[in-house]
Amino acid sequence: MSSPTRLSDSSRVAIRRLRERREINTVTLHYADPSGVLVPDVEGNLTHDELVVALPTAEPRLVIHELAFASPEGTRRHAHLIILWLPADTDALEETYTAGYSALKEHLADIHVHLTARRTHQLEYRRLVALASG
Repeated sequence: MSSPTRLSDSSRVAIRRLRERREINTVTLHYADPSGVLVPDVEGNLTHDELVVALPTAEPRLVIHELAFASPEGTRRHAHLIILWLPADTDALEETYTAGYSALKEHLADIHVHLTARRTHQLEYRRLVALASG
């Protein structure tokens, strides 16, 4: 797994903790400076609803989230998602965050569920489950 140049050491540590520990299921990243590297913003165990509430309404974020859900057969499943959160009026930062999103997808090549969301309804739980199940 290559290490993207736009991901800080603290971001790599946070992502490793998410993958290794059951008590952490969400890491959000942001650019401390648009020309800088990605740094952790939130690292914790968030429900789906808490994740949506934790996203800033006027700032982009990159999110790695482990979604817990049940299959149609009733078995418990988990899937990691990479989300590019680009709310309205953040067009000036879109190129920077899109580059970070690409670097994050390369760094986490084993995660196959990626999505871009501009509004919270695009992060609706059933939609995420459908993406993770497909």
